[in-house]
Amino acid sequence: MTREARLMCGLILITVPTIQYGGYFLLTSLMNKNSGYMENPLRQNFFRAGHAHAGVFVIFALTAQILADAAHLHGAANVLARDGIWAAAILFPVGFFGSSAGPGATRPNRLIVLLYLGAAALTAGVLTLGIGLLSS
Repeated sequence: MTREARLMCGLILITVPTIQYGGYFLLTSLMNKNSGYMENPLRQNFFRAGHAHAGVFVIFALTAQILADAAHLHGAANVLARDGIWAAAILFPVGFFGSSAGPGATRPNRLIVLLYLGAAALTAGVLTLGIGLLSS
């Protein structure tokens, strides 16, 4: 494993407690009848989606570090392959949680744009990594 992969894996693993906190937050929202969580379908769906995307993309981002080493990428392609998936792991949950903030939210707010940015980062990262692996 390269030094760069070790550094990125360490940084990514440090973000895991935020995912754990998200699970704790969801659990306490479910348990607290005064939270309004169960009465708001938008928040239920977006909070669950944000938590799930964070966990899956963090695992994917860790895997991508090893694959990027195997692809022997350099320069911008290396940065994109290593950081695109990790960026998605941050942008998706922030977009889901942020765009449904507020107990009375019935429609996503402007922070929904972060989901599109996350999708673009994920697409760029996986395509770069996939092409890099096929051409190495």
